[in-house]
Amino acid sequence: MAAAAAQDGAPRAPLRTKHLLRFAWACAALGLIAVAVWLGTHNDDGRMGATLPIKEGVVQTLPVKWQLAIDGVTVQPAATGNAKQLRASGPIKQASTAKKVPATGDSVGSAESRLFAVYEHMRLGERARALALAESLSNDYPNFQLGQLLYADLLAVSSNKPINLSTLSPKTGTVSTNLKVLLEESRLRLQAITEVPAPGLLPANLLRLPKTTQNVIAVDTSRSRLYWFVNRAKAGEAVDLVLEKDLYITVGKNGVLKRVEGDGRTPLGVYFVSSKLPGEDLPDLYGRGALPINYPNALDILRGKTGSGIWLHGTPAAQYVRAPLASDGCVVMANPDISTLMSQVGIIGTPVVIAPSIDWVARDSLTEPRDRFQAVFDQWVALRANNDLGALRSTYSDTFFRRGKNLAHWWPTLKSEAVATVKISDLSIIHWKDDDDVMVVNYLEQITPRGKLTRKRQYWRLEAGNWKIFYEGNA
Repeated sequence: MAAAAAQDGAPRAPLRTKHLLRFAWACAALGLIAVAVWLGTHNDDGRMGATLPIKEGVVQTLPVKWQLAIDGVTVQPAATGNAKQLRASGPIKQASTAKKVPATGDSVGSAESRLFAVYEHMRLGERARALALAESLSNDYPNFQLGQLLYADLLAVSSNKPINLSTLSPKTGTVSTNLKVLLEESRLRLQAITEVPAPGLLPANLLRLPKTTQNVIAVDTSRSRLYWFVNRAKAGEAVDLVLEKDLYITVGKNGVLKRVEGDGRTPLGVYFVSSKLPGEDLPDLYGRGALPINYPNALDILRGKTGSGIWLHGTPAAQYVRAPLASDGCVVMANPDISTLMSQVGIIGTPVVIAPSIDWVARDSLTEPRDRFQAVFDQWVALRANNDLGALRSTYSDTFFRRGKNLAHWWPTLKSEAVATVKISDLSIIHWKDDDDVMVVNYLEQITPRGKLTRKRQYWRLEAGNWKIFYEGNA
């Protein structure tokens, strides 16, 4: 589970000195450093991050050239609304997309969208409008530290009154550390503006989803982003996943690739939402609620990984968001975001892909890998229906396990399910590849015509060129 991260590291001081210190660092040290990193302004001589050449009380109306310090992307005033899009696999024509900016409200991404709007007006040289929006953002979200920082930056730049910090320097490195954390959050949020999945692209993991799919979640830990997809298809139609929102998130304080209990890392893999926990039943640490996932999954167990209690959850009331690396392993987001996800119909059982980076591909490019594995799965179904036990046994790995027992223990049960009347429906296939090539398969199974429907889950692994089942059990 996630642990709280300190948000105010400044030493306590008398009221006047405390406010002076906060103002000084916000408007000067943070202003000079953060403006250089975030907005990357240039003087005529090419120097980066210098104070903008405007007179006090005068707002410059001509567009200013801003360079976002993200992957060398330079945003010209004429490029309003355009976005650098994530590179997709294969020859895909990528059309430009623009972030929708809601005016206000406690909705998914509203504070971040308003932050983006401030950057947009800065790109256009509309500094007065940017300052007004930043002030409104800081007033509406007083616990959103990055919004407060941006407002302080704009005040400092607009006033053009540098402050001598020689007598106000902090005695510890805490303020400097907190500044670096906020700058990293800023960089990641700006990256979300300049790198946007092109319309129609999907994570390459999603080979097949049933018509009953309602939500899919993909987490890109390197970008601190959660991508939430919804199925817009009408009842009975093929799945039509649409990217509803992408959200800023926090991951483990020690990064990703969780291995053992208490390592402060977020796991990587394919998981599923296992339950829904309302905030009123939880400590304030988890905000408005939590969506636990099924870590460790079968692949994690096969690899000997330990730990538990990995959740998607909100933030304490005193914080709007957490630093990019701040949890004990959970995926943490703003309270409005977790509230919206928890309110979705069918959120329990939702697939959650947590990856170091998301490979975005065109829908058509999923056809070939899906059909190739579908043929393997269909053959397994046929072997069961034909009661071909010898061939059926060859589809199971020698590493097979369920509830701590091996294949020899479970083979009598598996044989008893090899009948002609078995029916498979509601099939999903999600691909995971790291050191192993794995398929996570979910389906509804009915052994006899009047038998009960059971949701099953399999894990297949590519072993010496052949797909083998190393786990099979109830989902």
